[in-house]
Amino acid sequence: MIARGQIFLTVLGAEASQLHPAVLAQMRAIDASDAQAHGLFTTAGSRFGILAMLLRPFLGPGILLTRFGRDVPFVLTDRSVRGADGVEMRDSVRELVFPGSTQSLLDRMIETSEPGVVRTLLGARQRVEVMMHCSVTDYGALRMRSGNAALLVGRMRIPLTGVFGVDVTLEDGWDDDHRRRTISMRAHNPLFGSVLEYRGWYRYADRRGGAPQ
Repeated sequence: MIARGQIFLTVLGAEASQLHPAVLAQMRAIDASDAQAHGLFTTAGSRFGILAMLLRPFLGPGILLTRFGRDVPFVLTDRSVRGADGVEMRDSVRELVFPGSTQSLLDRMIETSEPGVVRTLLGARQRVEVMMHCSVTDYGALRMRSGNAALLVGRMRIPLTGVFGVDVTLEDGWDDDHRRRTISMRAHNPLFGSVLEYRGWYRYADRRGGAPQ
């Protein structure tokens, strides 16, 4: 068993100590099984649902949302593992409960040799690769910003640049007043603008007693 947020502790190095104490404590937590959290997105989804539906047959499930809503409940499930080569990995599934349907976002983060950078594979088919640069904000939140991105088709790696590119910014922090994690993500395309976004909060469940952490 390894720490819940071990990949971030590893890639951030000494900078991890600048995380909000509550965030740092949760990242250092050891889970006997998958870590699960429940939360609420005040806004979530995509305003380009038709485009997402057209791309889904090629990209596969777990990478795009076809709905947009407010006050959307969600469940986050994380699994942190260490490969045989010692490389840290983290699999995450976000299940968003829209009225009448549930949609999922999946990603796998993999430690790289470059300080502060994780390789992220998106969706169930992992056909989109994004290099995410990790840092800590002045207020102790984890910030991730996208770098190079590519479409993976067989052995081909096709760079996603220009109008085909997406700039992703994510922040994961802490709300002292409500004692819960905060989360915001925005994916911006130079042609369409915001193509995917979510903002809200979540709490991890304490598996020993079922109470939120």
